[in-house]
Amino acid sequence: MSAQLIDGKAIGAAVRAEIKERAAAFIARTGMHPCLAAVLVGEDPASHVYVRNKGKACVEAGMLSRQINLPATTTEKELLDLVGRLNADDAVHGILVQLPLPDPIDETKVIEAIAPAKDVDGFHPVNAGRLLTGGRGFIPCTPYGILKLLEYEKVDLKGKHAVVVGRSNIVGKPVAILLLSRHATVTICHSRTQDLPGVVRTGDVVIAAVGKAEMVRGSWIKPGAVVIDVGINRLPDGRLVGDVAFEEARAVAGKITPVPGGVGPMTITMLLHNTLEAAALRAAAAE
Repeated sequence: MSAQLIDGKAIGAAVRAEIKERAAAFIARTGMHPCLAAVLVGEDPASHVYVRNKGKACVEAGMLSRQINLPATTTEKELLDLVGRLNADDAVHGILVQLPLPDPIDETKVIEAIAPAKDVDGFHPVNAGRLLTGGRGFIPCTPYGILKLLEYEKVDLKGKHAVVVGRSNIVGKPVAILLLSRHATVTICHSRTQDLPGVVRTGDVVIAAVGKAEMVRGSWIKPGAVVIDVGINRLPDGRLVGDVAFEEARAVAGKITPVPGGVGPMTITMLLHNTLEAAALRAAAAE
């Protein structure tokens, strides 16, 4: 048995095509161009790549991209002042401050300074609270992308046991809430979970988001399970691998995401979705 690959590139391209059509219709109707402002502080190479790719994706979807690069010497006050200006700028609909931020800037303080209506990353406590309570808000892009992958693959979550390995505010916790909202029974695991392999083995759906290269072994996977690998880890030999031992898991699972080419493309895709949604909400408020 070899698992079916879940092609995040193909699914992401399909969703982006839909977003591009919706963006064109929105612009034609309102005359408003959805705009994402991405703020990058410092010279982290990976962050530069991420922000550049996000800007490129915006342009390809017919939206505007504004990239603001700040030196690593930027103070917390200077960054907060910039966020305040972007909050007040009616031409900007989404604000993204690329993480991680250089020390000693307080990331939490910066995230909480972004207006919830422009928080297209979905990290603000207001949006996190709305997700928890089933209200309308922005959903963090990676968890949202995971849900889209499962929808496109027609994975019926009702009554299934979903095991989430990782409890971060960015992926683990919000994806668990999304799975619950689709009527799955959810277990969140972490480094202190007793018999972690045994717990993972009970999962009909396994979401690995722990940030440790190939930690989840094939022997941990229930035969036929759906495996979503969120991790991106670079090995000493330069290879990129996920949090799941791919070849081992592929021999057991029913469906599995590759790394790269699985969850990654969906994160930027859902950022575009959130930016368009932010512009639509702004337009509705102005009517």
